[in-house]
Amino acid sequence: MAVANSEFEFCGVNHLALVCKDMAKTVEFYRDTLGMPLTKTIDLPGGRGQHFFFDIGNGDSLAFFWFPEAPEAVPGISAPAALPTQGSFVSAHGSMNHIAINVRADKFDDYYQRLVDKGINVSKVLNHDDSPMQSTDELHPGVFVRSVYFFDPDGVCLEFAAWTKEFDESDVAHDPVQADGTKREGLITGRTPVPAE
Repeated sequence: MAVANSEFEFCGVNHLALVCKDMAKTVEFYRDTLGMPLTKTIDLPGGRGQHFFFDIGNGDSLAFFWFPEAPEAVPGISAPAALPTQGSFVSAHGSMNHIAINVRADKFDDYYQRLVDKGINVSKVLNHDDSPMQSTDELHPGVFVRSVYFFDPDGVCLEFAAWTKEFDESDVAHDPVQADGTKREGLITGRTPVPAE
């Protein structure tokens, strides 16, 4: 479903900037283990740290800061404490829960096995669908995305995600929940879709 933005012409994500504890381990993991090309490195002025950029495809980047005095990570608050199906996947308001990196559906199973072969602790494969449990072990026509989750050396949760369905208007069907836990009825379901230009 392609819906035009009438306010701004966005071109995707330029970069997502995260904070690491050890830039050398970050380079080893993202460049050497996951194969992401390192495209730009910066030593921040005045000894304030470093800022490195990795290519994640389509002109998008994953960037990391290293700050000498950065506070320690707080799993379960600043990021999930566990992978999906292995414990609590909740993180605090304003946190970055996980990064989903798009991969081709026909390469998904091969990439899953490559992660396992590299010794990375991965979740089981989740085939997300619209069933009551919202995922299944079996790949069927109702699966809209396939996912596998894993942590980087700093506890950043990563996902390899492969879309398996093209979305349409029927896929936007739930009203959002407000801070008090009640649904904001009609905010989504009561609106007429904006036609694509």
